[in-house]
Amino acid sequence: MPETRFRIQWPNGEQADCYSPSSVVRQYFEAERDYDLAEFVAKAQAALRLASDRVQAKYGTPCGLALGQLQEIEAIAQQFTQQDQAQVKFLRFLD
Repeated sequence: MPETRFRIQWPNGEQADCYSPSSVVRQYFEAERDYDLAEFVAKAQAALRLASDRVQAKYGTPCGLALGQLQEIEAIAQQFTQQDQAQVKFLRFLD
């Protein structure tokens, strides 16, 4: 389960580096692509929960870092839900 880090850009232009304990996120996102806010959050939920589940299957406990990253993404995304056509740009994978 290779760790995977990736960089995104929020609708306000701020960039953030994100973490997944599994490369499964590569199946959900493409570099240099814009995602509607809701689509980005849904993909992040699916990818990070699956990554956490993989950790749990291997080590017997869910991945707190993956779930924490998901909570952070959800909290920040909430700030932009009232913004028309808010998009998150998936910039690149960092590894």
